[in-house]
Amino acid sequence: MTDASDPRRDRLEPVHLVRAAAGLDESWSPRVVAELDEHYVKVARLQGSLTWHAHDAEDELFVVLEGELRIELTSGSVVLRTGDAFVVPRGVRHNPVAERECLVMLVERKTTRHTGGEVTEKTRSIEEQLRPL
Repeated sequence: MTDASDPRRDRLEPVHLVRAAAGLDESWSPRVVAELDEHYVKVARLQGSLTWHAHDAEDELFVVLEGELRIELTSGSVVLRTGDAFVVPRGVRHNPVAERECLVMLVERKTTRHTGGEVTEKTRSIEEQLRPL
């Protein structure tokens, strides 16, 4: 978690979400760009498949900034295109998949673990997600 001295808390300038996401070096490594009460606003560059997982206590908001993202659910799939948003409700197993590079914004509680209870080579800690862009 961040503390009151974190510069993101007092940033009084806009964040260009597409530019921030496009500037990331690796896929599936979200970065925090802002805080909203008890939530982080994150951007990520996605390509390929993440992993099947769930967030038992938190919802997760996906907003596609550029490209197309398929969110596989146990009940089927949801396809999101540029400008689309979708909330994965808490406890719902899902697997985000981007056939081609896709840029997204995520809004999650600060306690949300990147890949829920699953740990893979793509799992990133909150500390890694807080690194400056």
